[in-house]
Amino acid sequence: MLNAQRNKYLETTIQTAGPSQLLIMLYDGAIRFCKFGIEAINQNNYEEANRNLCRAQEIIQELSLSLDRNADIAEGLLKLYEYFVYRLMESNIQKTPEQAQEVVQHLIELKETWIQASKLVTMQTASGVKNG
Repeated sequence: MLNAQRNKYLETTIQTAGPSQLLIMLYDGAIRFCKFGIEAINQNNYEEANRNLCRAQEIIQELSLSLDRNADIAEGLLKLYEYFVYRLMESNIQKTPEQAQEVVQHLIELKETWIQASKLVTMQTASGVKNG
């Protein structure tokens, strides 16, 4: 029952989230699964590590697919995302956490950047409404 309520809440949250909120949720998911994968590697639970690192890769690939290819930043982000997937694959194959830890740090930085950008857009929109 509790899982059903949690899933319904998550579904509602996703359906009502704006584009920047969805992007940040994707980053949160990728970070979370990377950390789970790192923890599993450290515990020599390689099946669990594989499952979590693959989930992180799927989310990063979703981030790649969601890029607006016309945006100036798109090509740079696409290359970063490809690099992240490559590093997660290395971590998974070699069963070493360092590569995944590197990806986590980059994802955290990018997430913070998107949060700040979202705040700026919100402030500009609000001031535009007031001034308009």
